[in-house]
Amino acid sequence: MMKPDLRVSIGGLKLDNPVMAASGTFGYGREYESYMDLNKLGAIVVKGISIDPSPGNPPPRTVETPAGMLNAIGLENPGLDGFVRDKLPWLRKQRTKIIVNIYGKTIEEYAELAERLDDLDGVDALEVNISCPNVKSGGIAFGSDPVTAARVASAVRSHTQKPVLVKLSPNVTDLVAIASEVAETGVDGLVLINTLRGMAIDPISGRPLLGNLIGGLSGPAIRPIAVRAVFEVSRKVSIPIVGCGGIVEWPDAVEHIRAGAWAVEVGSATFRNPRASLDVLEGLERFLSQMNFASCQELVGLLA
Repeated sequence: MMKPDLRVSIGGLKLDNPVMAASGTFGYGREYESYMDLNKLGAIVVKGISIDPSPGNPPPRTVETPAGMLNAIGLENPGLDGFVRDKLPWLRKQRTKIIVNIYGKTIEEYAELAERLDDLDGVDALEVNISCPNVKSGGIAFGSDPVTAARVASAVRSHTQKPVLVKLSPNVTDLVAIASEVAETGVDGLVLINTLRGMAIDPISGRPLLGNLIGGLSGPAIRPIAVRAVFEVSRKVSIPIVGCGGIVEWPDAVEHIRAGAWAVEVGSATFRNPRASLDVLEGLERFLSQMNFASCQELVGLLA
């Protein structure tokens, strides 16, 4: 059987293969090095980084749900200086691409993060999380409005030479409109989707099961929503899309790619199977070979 070409280029980001470990589910990579050869992955997207350290939300922070899980970690992280001091030295030694997920409370914070990370070796690209609160707009998430989302994307794009991916929230009225505005800012790609807002309550005590009351739903339950988002957005924008949401096994990745994704991220499946991202990659490669695809790119957007 022919060995398929798995390489993919997302703007200036060149990956050996299209499978990445998603932000927030893979720590800073080192946590999983005993389970697998991390350098076989296309990229590792590290846990979200802010300017200042954040303690995150009060516990409980996770709860299992049918076909998924809710999390309300609250973007706990050591801050940019702590990341550079304690995490980046190890990451620099890896051959796989390292993508740093960033978030801010203001557009100025996003710009500062982009500028400061721009000078650092070992950071191959930025993933911009625009699903967090905008404190200057009454708590409205940056990603819920096309104009505001584009302003954040533009600020990051203008403060770094590194490739920029923007991760969009599904908790909006018109995701295609937001994606279209963001795509016009010159960013390299879009990541679809982030978690869906959800809540769980103990039926006996009446107590919310998350300390933050509301959290983000991930897992197989959201895959149809993510696939639909990838499909709709890919037909309206000209930049690459990374599919994210509900990918547990290789057929899930194929579904995203057929919908229009150039690459995929494996997220909460990692909690059940630490090798999930590598298993997805190996299964995807076997599938492409058995189906006589010369490259993964041939599968992108391919429907019957």
